[in-house]
Amino acid sequence: MNEFLQTETIIIELLVVASLVAIVIQRIRLPYTVALVLVGLGLSFFQDMLTIELTEELILALFLPPLLFEAAFHVEVKELRQNLTPILLLAIFGVIISTFVVGGLVAWGTSLTLSTALIFGALIAATDPVAVVAMFRALGAPKKLTTIIEGESLFNDGSAVVIFNIILGAALTGEFSLAEGLLEFVEVSLGGLLIGLSLGWLTAQIIRRVDNYLAETTLTAALAFGTFLIAEHFHVSGVLAVVAAGILNGNIGPEGMSPTTKIVVFNFWEYLAFLANS
Repeated sequence: MNEFLQTETIIIELLVVASLVAIVIQRIRLPYTVALVLVGLGLSFFQDMLTIELTEELILALFLPPLLFEAAFHVEVKELRQNLTPILLLAIFGVIISTFVVGGLVAWGTSLTLSTALIFGALIAATDPVAVVAMFRALGAPKKLTTIIEGESLFNDGSAVVIFNIILGAALTGEFSLAEGLLEFVEVSLGGLLIGLSLGWLTAQIIRRVDNYLAETTLTAALAFGTFLIAEHFHVSGVLAVVAAGILNGNIGPEGMSPTTKIVVFNFWEYLAFLANS
């Protein structure tokens, strides 16, 4: 019980810190996530006082789905379709090139083996362009450029995870087949997209037939977390599944929402993304 209260106290303190950061950045015009990184670096000097352990399951199952869903929920299909070719080229081939360039440099400059260096390259290949996008908006950059950068950031997570798993499997077994790797990439990606689109469409149809903003908001939350878990259960990309569900639900779901529901749902996801980022 005492351990639970201690953990709860730390969480409350961190939420207060996150709120203060959000208030301060309004005055200094610094992207929120950049400010969080700086504050996090400062808090790292007090690790002995922070006893919360961030496990792989906690990050992937609890923090990642709301971040992905919220970003995908605001993507317009029309703009995405118009810029789909450069987005996919960057999200797939760009991540592959980045993985091998970074991995090669790390292997060359350190004592790590090539396989270990490539695993590291895959880990950092997917970038979060939030600071760049914020700068684009402040400078009035072309909408097309912003759409490409944001769209690539949605899909590069999925391709990076798949590439990471392929390289990790090859490193552990000592065997690698390009054909099998490509086949796994296609299966995992298409499987995730299929599950995401199916559940996203089903949820949107239910929302169209319901006029209860609490129930509709809860359905979107269940969609985000449930899609990820179901996709991972079937060993396909949970990341791409959530992205697909978010894009589809964000474009056809609001058509069946009342004005009150739209306000609640959009504010709910903005807050949930803020919380997960923090």
